Amino acid sequence: MFQTQISDVQLWASIRQDDESAFNELFKRYWIRLYKTAYQYLKDKESSEEVVHDVFLNIWDRRSELEILTFSSYMLTAIRYQIYNRMRAAKSPLIYGDESIEIQNVSDYNTGENKIEEQELRREVYNYLQSLPKRCQEIFCMSRIEQLTNQEIAGRLGISKRTVENQITVALKHLRGCLKHLASIAILFF
Repeated sequence: MFQTQISDVQLWASIRQDDESAFNELFKRYWIRLYKTAYQYLKDKESSEEVVHDVFLNIWDRRSELEILTFSSYMLTAIRYQIYNRMRAAKSPLIYGDESIEIQNVSDYNTGENKIEEQELRREVYNYLQSLPKRCQEIFCMSRIEQLTNQEIAGRLGISKRTVENQITVALKHLRGCLKHLASIAILFF
């Protein structure tokens, strides 16, 4: 059984080595978050569970070929993709073209574009983070990039856990305000 301080990066390395217990730990970390996202759009318990399971099944099946840099970002993108497919299928029951042609995953065909978009988003987030105080930047990066818990950050920096929580809240509020335009773009696609 994995301890909570093992980072997503370490878990992903183990999963790529066919470690089922690492996969189970990753499932435990992200299942409820993905389910809540799916349910928010689909408003159906069974459909939400199915799309979450599809995401994890796809990760396990493609573990040797996937290049995942930031797991939380990847998971959010993957669940949105599954939600979009589910909603599109529900609205359009027509079948176009030859059914024998099966596309496994549309994302296979646009991974370059996705990587560019992810890099642009990272650059934009990084630029917005630069306007925060250095300590706030440091705490946010330790939390979101290094995947450290609030308690671990507090221990490393010699500050209270409450201070860590407050600084992360400040950073998130700042980023949400700066990145509002992305929310309106996401609504257009979902």
